[in-house]
Amino acid sequence: MTELGELCSQLGLPRFASKQIADWLYKKKVTEIEQMTNLSKSSREKLEEVCDFGRTTYSHLISSIDGTKKYAFPTENGLEVEAVMIPDDGRATLCVSCQAGCKMGCIFCMTGRQGFHGNLSTAEIISQFISIDEADQLTNAVFMGMGEPLDNWSNVKKAIEVLTSDWGFGWSPKRITLSSIGVLGNLKDFLENSKCNLAISLHNPFPEERLAMMPVQQRYDIREVIDLIKQYDFSGQRRVSFEYTMFAGLNDNKRHADALTRLLRGLPCRVNLIRFHQIPDSDLRTCSDEIMIFFEQRLIKAGITTTIRASRGEDILAACGMLAGKTKKLSEI
Repeated sequence: MTELGELCSQLGLPRFASKQIADWLYKKKVTEIEQMTNLSKSSREKLEEVCDFGRTTYSHLISSIDGTKKYAFPTENGLEVEAVMIPDDGRATLCVSCQAGCKMGCIFCMTGRQGFHGNLSTAEIISQFISIDEADQLTNAVFMGMGEPLDNWSNVKKAIEVLTSDWGFGWSPKRITLSSIGVLGNLKDFLENSKCNLAISLHNPFPEERLAMMPVQQRYDIREVIDLIKQYDFSGQRRVSFEYTMFAGLNDNKRHADALTRLLRGLPCRVNLIRFHQIPDSDLRTCSDEIMIFFEQRLIKAGITTTIRASRGEDILAACGMLAGKTKKLSEI
């Protein structure tokens, strides 16, 4: 809203025009400035001269047999990113991307394996909410798509402001979850200045083993991440969860379960166990259902709320770790 106010001031528009514009953009979701009919014609003409509407429509859509839908969106630099709509028992959750590619380099993630190709603007992030076919049906959002949200925190923070402000979508922060590997400086800002839920990609409780899976462990030690989180209150409605993808013979035995228990002791949280989804050119394998159930029950017995997350959209490469988008310019494809 501050930026809209500054724009109106620069153009000589009345101060209240910023609220009118926000209403048209985020509540009425119009697609052209000319549709903002409670602005004077001269005001609309001034906006037309200096503003691009900023809305991006999706380039293609793929549907899964389980109802999940994957949308591809072109970006300003000629790439594509993907957003996933997941229907589930009266809910419609959008899995949102914030970057083209990712810098984090996790060995089990197709997004990370393609490298980093740029941050999405706030407009490109919000376009994913506005432009999908289910825009008016969305109940929740998870920043778990392509990219690390806290590595593009300035734009993600603005997007969350649009989603949660009265002048924007008006969502409760409880409807939004941000997933991160734990970028410490920006994580602290998120914890202090946002009421959204948090999900941390953990995947291995042993630092040296986690480093082999997730190179960012060298810079952002998971122990320091958890120590920071423990300074904040998660005993009420705000939730913190830990994502734990399970790999056969890599992080799925009793030793790992017990170390995970020690690491999270004293923190009200949930652990989501995730089945590894096979990706091309990878020797990693998912563990058996029996081992996942054993791991789940051992954590529960230790007092940690734990669930095995159901896989969604695997047949269209829309499940956890499978989003890739395109790394070539559209003109080259």
